[in-house]
Amino acid sequence: MVQTGTPRERYRAQVRAEVKERAWEQIAAAGASALSLNAIAKQMGMSGPALYRYYANRDELITELIRDAYRSLADTLRAASEAGAGLAGLAHGLRAWALEDPQRYLLIYGTPVPGYHAPDEITGISQEIMATLLDACMAAPEKRPATAFDEHLEEHRGWAGDHPAPTAVLHRALSFWTRCHGVLSLEVAGHFAGMGFDPARLFAAELDDLLAP
Repeated sequence: MVQTGTPRERYRAQVRAEVKERAWEQIAAAGASALSLNAIAKQMGMSGPALYRYYANRDELITELIRDAYRSLADTLRAASEAGAGLAGLAHGLRAWALEDPQRYLLIYGTPVPGYHAPDEITGISQEIMATLLDACMAAPEKRPATAFDEHLEEHRGWAGDHPAPTAVLHRALSFWTRCHGVLSLEVAGHFAGMGFDPARLFAAELDDLLAP
């Protein structure tokens, strides 16, 4: 890869990348709530004030990690969609992405980090992910009677951004998303360990149920 920018800019990018690598190690060891810039600085042989020239505070670093995670998932699901994978392909793509790096998955879909509030730009990427799912649901509509929840959902469709999907599609996408994440969250957190069954087969069974006519 051809490097661009001045030597100072390249050095800054390298340091920021190493900080993120150290941050993921901390998250894997003790969770995101224990993330410490001072501890990272010590590992890197830097002073705390020196490291703060690269990340102003803990929240800026967490935002960078969350942005990277959402961007990676958005690109993964978009690629699956463009390849014509359909809803089943999106689900399997989501699971493969989650299992590839469980800490990355848990950072964005696990327990919120105490005291952290994501900026609006993060919401934009999450809505991009949901738009990919809504497009897939639009391409494979489900025929079912309206429910009482549909009316409520129509009044609270802000999570879907400006996507033109009708309420029935919103309902299907939301059910699909929450049920996939329900199984995945338990699997990634290790709650199926020792239960004696294959989580992949449970996920596939749930998916079959979701996609049944």
